[in-house]
Amino acid sequence: MDLIEREKALLVGLDLQNSQTDIEISLNELALLADTAGADTLEIIVQKRERRDPAYYIGKGKAEEVAALAEMRGAGLVIFNDELSPSQLRNLDRLINLKVIDRTALILDIFARRALSREGKLQVELAQMQYLLPRLIGLGNQLSRLGGGIGTRGPGETQLEVDRRVIRRRISDLKKEISLLRKQRQLQRQRRKRNRCIVVSLVGYTNAGKSTLLNQLTGSDLYTEDKLFATLDPMVRRGTLNDRTEVLFTDTVGFIENLPHQLVSAFRATLEEISAADIILHIVDLSHPDYNNHVSVVRQHLAKLVPDYHEKELLVFNKIDVINENPAKQFHDREYPNALYISGLTGSGMEDLKEAISAAIMVKRCSVRLFIPYSKGKIISELQKYSDIETLNYGDEYLEVKTILDRETLARYEAYTKKPGKDEDG
Repeated sequence: MDLIEREKALLVGLDLQNSQTDIEISLNELALLADTAGADTLEIIVQKRERRDPAYYIGKGKAEEVAALAEMRGAGLVIFNDELSPSQLRNLDRLINLKVIDRTALILDIFARRALSREGKLQVELAQMQYLLPRLIGLGNQLSRLGGGIGTRGPGETQLEVDRRVIRRRISDLKKEISLLRKQRQLQRQRRKRNRCIVVSLVGYTNAGKSTLLNQLTGSDLYTEDKLFATLDPMVRRGTLNDRTEVLFTDTVGFIENLPHQLVSAFRATLEEISAADIILHIVDLSHPDYNNHVSVVRQHLAKLVPDYHEKELLVFNKIDVINENPAKQFHDREYPNALYISGLTGSGMEDLKEAISAAIMVKRCSVRLFIPYSKGKIISELQKYSDIETLNYGDEYLEVKTILDRETLARYEAYTKKPGKDEDG
């Protein structure tokens, strides 16, 4: 139970000309983020402008209106819907004379509260330090005046009032620790590969229902909650497909529009789990009014992490139990012809999903004959230990192996897919 007193907040956003962002949906999401962080939204203020004001984000006059409204409504916090520059943060802090934070600080605060593992806490602290370093001067008045609450919580809290030199040293130490954890993850992935583990990674916009689906696929009992970033630390669970094939399902942090680049950088070691997956299940909340944009946002993140993600992606529309109409209508058939429709909560569509995963795995694996000279004993040992061998035939000069390999492994043994020349002549 959260015993921290909830803060009262005003939300502020810009409706920019020629912007592709639906400002109403974006600010509703900001309100959900604020609620997740422990703030009640008193009012949402929107200003229409051609471009951001370089000094105040919104115009100075509008900022003065926000200050007056905050005093009248008894707000203690003002949250802006974009990342503010250090100078904008400093100017707004002085003018409004209340705690001012931006969308990035809000998301970092949520991550600080949700991180449970040592790795997660280190990664969040690194992101906080990288965000705070250029803003230390602007935060001075705010920290001395308020201390604590949204935007100042988490592992980085004790570092906010120290000088840049100490912050930089802490960033360096965190990077070293995370680098060691990254190497450990690489070793874990190599071990899975040696053990021929098939890895299916669940990705999606935050609150798309990944953890609920993971519970359905693996019989687990992971924590789930209808809030943004309900789970943060990566999970790995074993599950079985319809053909009895065992796979490892991994669940990573959810994505969101304008996910702070500090978090993407700090969580790279964790997000690399996605690039190592054999199959990527892209989970989409079909009940969300902006689900089309969610698909685009997640694919943009995937393109940076996994350049060939489209070769691994299975698009899965979740929460069909929430909507009334048949999800596979003409629009979806045209726009997303190969998508699957499921409910992670009720289990509807699970059998079709498992069949699709099995089919995708078979596309990535193939039966092949290799002709390995006895002089290449190491390769023979690797195949016997790490591949699914169907038959072995011992020739005079080589071993003929019929085995099942994934495409990446097959590329390493491409030179041995042809018989030695004298056998071909004979």
